[in-house]
Amino acid sequence: MPNHEPRVCLLLHGFTGGPFELEPLADYLRQQGYVCVLPTLPGHDAEMRMMRGVQWQDWLNAVAVEADRLSRQYGTIDVVGFSMGGLLSAYVANRFPVRRLVLLNAAVIYVSPGKFIRNLAQRVRIGLREPWERPKSVSLSAPVQFMKLVRYAKQQELPRISVPTLVVQGKQDQVIHPYSARYIYDRLRGEKELLYMPHSRHMICLEPEAPQLFAAVAGFLDSSNEQHRGV
Repeated sequence: MPNHEPRVCLLLHGFTGGPFELEPLADYLRQQGYVCVLPTLPGHDAEMRMMRGVQWQDWLNAVAVEADRLSRQYGTIDVVGFSMGGLLSAYVANRFPVRRLVLLNAAVIYVSPGKFIRNLAQRVRIGLREPWERPKSVSLSAPVQFMKLVRYAKQQELPRISVPTLVVQGKQDQVIHPYSARYIYDRLRGEKELLYMPHSRHMICLEPEAPQLFAAVAGFLDSSNEQHRGV
């Protein structure tokens, strides 16, 4: 039976990043018939000029507004969250009609707070070291807000997730500790899958293993479509 209702996926980017972090995956899903929405989170303008004064609750509120809009328009939605976007995705999945959830290198256990902040400072100093990175000037308060979000999500959101969830982690991630994936997986209450990408670093959608990742994500999202369509 053909499905005439569009499948919709909300994709949420990471801290100090932007939609570009997930655009290759969104392009792949669009080819599979998805409507993909990639909002820019508060404070994440091109040069991060608006980051000062942003509170972690602002990120939650922004994704809630987007999820509410999409669910009103389309009914159920799928959600993909990368890095900090994974924490925001958990918040969405616990409050809106999310059909399936994908967490990519979700920012639960980072290598160390000090190293995290040093990496930010280094990226500001050196500018464009890799093709997807942009020069940034990040407010010193921003990492504090990020860490508050991590603490909140670990305590309040991750243990509540009951929607089917795919947890993906790059084993060479230099920002998020690979153990994060197991930490998340062990706390999920519903149907769940765990996938490691052995050669992928943090920017997992821009790594050489991306084609395998995209196929795995699409397969996970497709796996319940027949049930979803009522066939």
